[in-house]
Amino acid sequence: MTAAAETETGTPPQPPRRFETTMILPFINSTMHVFSSLVGIKPEIAKPRLKEGSGASFDVSGIIGFSGEILGSVVVSLQLQTAKKLVASLLGSEVDPTSPDFADAIGELTNMIAGGAKTNLGVIANITVPVVVIGAAHTIARLSGVPCIVIPCHTPAGDLAIEVNIKPAIKK
Repeated sequence: MTAAAETETGTPPQPPRRFETTMILPFINSTMHVFSSLVGIKPEIAKPRLKEGSGASFDVSGIIGFSGEILGSVVVSLQLQTAKKLVASLLGSEVDPTSPDFADAIGELTNMIAGGAKTNLGVIANITVPVVVIGAAHTIARLSGVPCIVIPCHTPAGDLAIEVNIKPAIKK
């Protein structure tokens, strides 16, 4: 069935599954800034790729939603050992992953990355309070029909990924 035929039957054609680099670059730049200035380590950013599936990249995920001129979410997903090392670096001592302070530190790291990116996206947007999920093989509900782009990162503390699933809001 062609797009014209779909339109004639009342079913709208699906938008192409693509993303704009202008919406990804602010997350790369913010991640570099947060890690180098606030955590004191320089991350190596690998080539962004399209995410397949709804599973988180790693065992610990900080999640922030976007609303306003863009919609969607960003997830900072970390290996548990990486998260432990980064939290210790941020707080100055080791923290048990079951402690509320551990989740708060991951949430704050996610907030700093999302907030820094929001500033440079060139749109008016709001971000939610971060939610932190800890556990192997958790899944994350994302916007359907919108690609999720994974920005793989390697640090001396271990691996993490920034998962960006955003789109421009439809203007009324």
